[in-house]
Amino acid sequence: MTDTINLIQSALTIDKKTRLRSIIGGSAGNMVEWYDWYVYTAFTLYFAPVFFPSGNQTAELLSAAAVFAVGFLMRPVGAWLMGVYADRKGRKAGLTLSVTLMCLGSLLIAVTPGYSSIGLLAPTALVLARLLQGISVGGEYGASATYLSEMAGKKSRGFYSSFQYVTLISGQLIALALLLVLQSILTPEQLGAWGWRIPFAIGGILAIAVYFIRRGLAETPSFQNAKDHLGKKSSGLILFMHYPREAFTVLALTSGGTLAFYAYTTYLQKFLVNTSGFSKESSSEITALALLAFMLVQPLAGALSDRVGRKPLMVGFGILGVMFTYLIFSTLATATSPYVAFALSLAGLLIVTGYTSINAVVKAELFPAHIRALGVALPYALANTIFGGTAEWVALKLKQLGHEMWFFWYVTIMIGLSLIVYLRMRDTRDHSLIRED
Repeated sequence: MTDTINLIQSALTIDKKTRLRSIIGGSAGNMVEWYDWYVYTAFTLYFAPVFFPSGNQTAELLSAAAVFAVGFLMRPVGAWLMGVYADRKGRKAGLTLSVTLMCLGSLLIAVTPGYSSIGLLAPTALVLARLLQGISVGGEYGASATYLSEMAGKKSRGFYSSFQYVTLISGQLIALALLLVLQSILTPEQLGAWGWRIPFAIGGILAIAVYFIRRGLAETPSFQNAKDHLGKKSSGLILFMHYPREAFTVLALTSGGTLAFYAYTTYLQKFLVNTSGFSKESSSEITALALLAFMLVQPLAGALSDRVGRKPLMVGFGILGVMFTYLIFSTLATATSPYVAFALSLAGLLIVTGYTSINAVVKAELFPAHIRALGVALPYALANTIFGGTAEWVALKLKQLGHEMWFFWYVTIMIGLSLIVYLRMRDTRDHSLIRED
């Protein structure tokens, strides 16, 4: 009885103003983190020849995509280390550490000379930078998803937690917007020679600013209650021994969603250039506009989940993804009109919204507070490493082998497997383990 009263009193200490300020602060930091992560893929077309000169565009992109995938290999490590750290030391501490590592990675890429100057040290430094960023973003997802979900009130948890993907997408949009600006003021030769370094330098500077913002954030009542009353530790062993069903549910529900997300975001830009035949500039414009619309619908879908539940949105994504993924990509492959390409790209992204808008809160609601950050982060990072991080590489490799259409079926099948999980799981809105309001 005493513990229940203490839980209620602790929850009441977060007033609406503090709650809103914390959500805005956490979201802003998340935006910069994901900007730093996506700048790599937005500018790959320009810096790939600097680090991997071969004279063949597909081969250069394939090498850069492999490094992109290497960054994902460290995401489970980052999720494990910083998930445990955020569960033991606080959500705020985890968020602060993750942005520090991201800053180091961005600045390293910005100052590393090319292959022509230092030979193999150039791609080696690029790999090191992506490893640091992989650790960072591996911890960022779990810490920010947990922080936003715990800070949001019960009645609007879906709405506020959706801002994780709003800021994630806005980070990608800012990277693309900067690409468009640089494309308009620099020549292709200038961009390829040194202009691509500008966004990485900007990302490093912004990360420093976010570090100080995050140090001033309020801690969540859920963490305080877990620390003060539960007395339980967070670890990978405890996660898979005591919560195997929840952990594997997160891994399974993420696999199809994350593959579809990366197919329609990071890979789409290259697909429009390398397969559809659009210019780099047109590809950037189409992708940016589609992502802008995609970003704006996230809170609407999140709010809808507060009214109808999380499960209907995920099931909708699964059904529509299975029905239309192959059709959208195969039609995009032969599209010549930028308007048609935009409409098809947006259609795919709107389907994926059923996953992206609520996946963070669904995962957070599955776990008790003392292991929530790790439970959200580690299985998600494993699925991202296996399916999200390799999406570009698999697509480009299949294209190189002459079987590009197989990638469309691969995405469709993985969405179908995740759909089975969506149909079988309980609606987390009605069975949430986030006790504080």
